[in-house]
Amino acid sequence: MKKAAPQNTSRPEEIVQQYLQFLDGHLDDLVQGKATQMLQLRQIAAALYISHYHLTDTVKQLLGHHPCHFYDQKIILKAKEMLAETSLPVSEIALTLTYDPSNFSKFFKKLTGQTPGDYRKAQLKG
Repeated sequence: MKKAAPQNTSRPEEIVQQYLQFLDGHLDDLVQGKATQMLQLRQIAAALYISHYHLTDTVKQLLGHHPCHFYDQKIILKAKEMLAETSLPVSEIALTLTYDPSNFSKFFKKLTGQTPGDYRKAQLKG
């Protein structure tokens, strides 16, 4: 069930909010095993009842980055959460998030500057 946007929220702001909330829910579904595949941007747009182009244009206009940027950021946040709060092997976290483990490590390092294992070690020390 969709939540109604507050009256003072513009349609573009509503789209961005729905997109970001959708990403959170989808990543939670992956972690909980309710979903087994990472959705593509066009599939997310369809679930939000808008075109891929409209979603892309709206997010870029309001937030200054392509929607994939925020998708990647949310994947990294979920991975960090799993690395810090579980003892799951990095390879299992990668597979849960639908990544090949070696590609996941490269992706994680590219966005964070450290490997998933190094991130976990740093969290354990802190």
